[in-house]
Amino acid sequence: MAKKSKKKARDSGSTIALNKKAKHEYFIQERYEAGIALEGWEVKSLRNKSVQLSESYVTIKRNEAFLFGCLMTPLATASTHIHPDPTRTRKLLLHRQELDKLIGLVERKGFTLVPTAMYWKKGLAKVEIGLAKGKQLHDKRATDKDRDWQRDKQRILKAH
Repeated sequence: MAKKSKKKARDSGSTIALNKKAKHEYFIQERYEAGIALEGWEVKSLRNKSVQLSESYVTIKRNEAFLFGCLMTPLATASTHIHPDPTRTRKLLLHRQELDKLIGLVERKGFTLVPTAMYWKKGLAKVEIGLAKGKQLHDKRATDKDRDWQRDKQRILKAH
């Protein structure tokens, strides 16, 4: 008899949502990977990719990290005995050393924590957190100008 092939890990390494606005609004210094505490209906929403990170941010309270403002739209087929809150505050799961380092940088150095991406890793939902500093208007213009120049340069090189 032929051997049964093992099922592939579902959605392993696939992106659920990106926060493109964060790269425009902030200089991202470092990136951290955090787990996220979810309810059952939220996991189903993640599998359906009905998530928005654009207005969300990370706050540290009582030595724990929390994700605020992340919109997870509940599915219409969700159970009727629960009342889902789409913008519920969700706890982020980080190691104590990472939390201590982030607390120091946010409180003393004036950094901000922004979620940049949400993805699956080995069947678990992960959030990528960026340690960021805000951009001024002239910084945003310079970034746009550099990006446009790189795009034009590639077009010129491709034409020749």
